Amino acid sequence: MIKERVRGVKSGWRRRLIIMVKEPVAGRVKTRLAREIGTVKATWFYRHVARTIIARMVADPRFDVVLAVAPDSALRAHVWPSGPARAWQGRGDLGERMDRLMRSVGPGPAIIVGTDIPAMRAGHVAEAFRLLRDNQAVFGAAGDGGYWLVGLKRSPCIIRIFENVRWSSPHALDDTRANLKGLPIGEATALRDVDDATDFVLQKRLAGRTILPTRMIRQSL
Repeated sequence: MIKERVRGVKSGWRRRLIIMVKEPVAGRVKTRLAREIGTVKATWFYRHVARTIIARMVADPRFDVVLAVAPDSALRAHVWPSGPARAWQGRGDLGERMDRLMRSVGPGPAIIVGTDIPAMRAGHVAEAFRLLRDNQAVFGAAGDGGYWLVGLKRSPCIIRIFENVRWSSPHALDDTRANLKGLPIGEATALRDVDDATDFVLQKRLAGRTILPTRMIRQSL
C-alpha cells in the first residue's frame, strides 16, 4: 500500500518538498564523479552537499520536507536527520520512482529535487512553489538537457509526466514537458548539478569557495 511507504508525513493540504537521497556509501553514490576524482572524494562530496541541502530546506517553514530514501533498506539508517518525514523510493527507473513519490505524500503541491546541486537554496524552492499557483508544473533546468527540480500542482489530478522520458540524456527535460500536452508550465531558476569533474570544478569557482578542501581539489585534477 502507498501509505505504508511513507512515514511521518503530516496530514492535510501542505506544500511538500521531496528530496531524493541515497545512502552515502562509498561506491554507490556519485559513481560517474568517482571515476574521475576518486571514490573517497566523491563520497565525501555527496555526504557534505546532501547534509547541507537537507539542513537548508528543513530550516524553512514555507514547506514540509520529505526524504525519499534509496535503497529501501536504508530508510531507518542513522545518517538521516530525525526531523523530516521519510519515504521509500521503491523499485524502477527514475521516472517510476518520481511518479510513485508524487502519489504518496498527501494533498497539496509537491516538488522533487536531488542532492547534487550545491547552489540550491530554500528561496529557489519557494519561488518554484509560487509558480505552481498559476501553473500545473514547474521545472528548474540543469543546463545539460535535464532538470534539477520538478514540481506538480497535483490539482485537480496528478498528471503522469514521467513516462517515455530518455533519462540521463539531453532530451530528459523536453520529453517530460511533452507529457504535459499544452498545460501551463512555470520556469524556475536554472542551476547546475555536479555529475563529473568539470561540473565539480565549475561549482567551486561559481561558489567562490571550495566544495572540498583545496588539497582534495588539486589532487583530483
